[in-house]
Amino acid sequence: MMLMLEHLWGLLNWYLRPFFKWLLHKTTRLCEMQRICYGQKPGAARTRRVEESMMRSRTKTIIDLVAYLDQKSSKRQFLGPSRAMVIDYSVFAILKVKRIKPDIHAQFVNSMSVCLDQIWGYRQLAAELEHLRRTPYDAALPEHEHKLHQLWTLLQPDTKLAARISPQWKEIGFQGDDPKTDFRGMGMLGLDNLLFFSQRYTTVARHVLLHSHHPTFGYSFAIVGINLTHLALELVRSGQARAHFYNVCQRHVTVETFHRFYCYLFYKFDAFWLAAKPRDIMEFGRIRDRFADTMRQALKDDNVKLNMKLVVQNV
Repeated sequence: MMLMLEHLWGLLNWYLRPFFKWLLHKTTRLCEMQRICYGQKPGAARTRRVEESMMRSRTKTIIDLVAYLDQKSSKRQFLGPSRAMVIDYSVFAILKVKRIKPDIHAQFVNSMSVCLDQIWGYRQLAAELEHLRRTPYDAALPEHEHKLHQLWTLLQPDTKLAARISPQWKEIGFQGDDPKTDFRGMGMLGLDNLLFFSQRYTTVARHVLLHSHHPTFGYSFAIVGINLTHLALELVRSGQARAHFYNVCQRHVTVETFHRFYCYLFYKFDAFWLAAKPRDIMEFGRIRDRFADTMRQALKDDNVKLNMKLVVQNV
């Protein structure tokens, strides 16, 4: 019954939406995107509605523009030397098809530029992250090896690593003697996340590592970190993290923004895990799922802006 009602509403919305848009255009003399840009505050409230308007448009110019921008972002070409030119071209196309005079509606031009930058910057971010995920850890590459050694040095500054392949890696939460095998699922993205956390929030990362050694509630720091990379990536892929990213970035989002998002998840999961007082590590799946549901709920709010000021908390 519910599916039938949803289908019926979808059909009504499909047929009636153009009429309501026409009526509002006649009464306000503004197109839908103008009404959004003038009526919504900057950030997710505005950008998400502009995005929805463009995705639902039946105007060929807008449909073609969306396809063009999607192609640019999926090939990781939206953000780059030609970014300003691409945005200017896109705004010009919208102005032309909607018959908007830029000298009269300068505010609209600026607002649309920001929205386009955020929307397709976010989509390129998803493509960038997928590229990193698919890049396997290669022990033959000095850059990869350097990053791995950096991770050890940042987390265990007072202990020298005896050998590249060593049981010492288990001290920071890897499963075996060679950490490269643990990166198979998340590739270099998993290592980059762990390294960023350890570099930018060194004191917090070391304290979280200390928590992971708790005699009762301990867990594998690196393995949990890689698992949280998967969660962070899924939240981006699904679009559930869009509101946060649109609110924290005045223009386009970057991989660094994602890394900070990951650090927040790790920091919060550590506190969530300790508060749950698990009997043993076998409860990890259940607690992780509860944590993921909590984050998804928080990210639904258009005003969400996760606090990136991470501070040390005692066990």
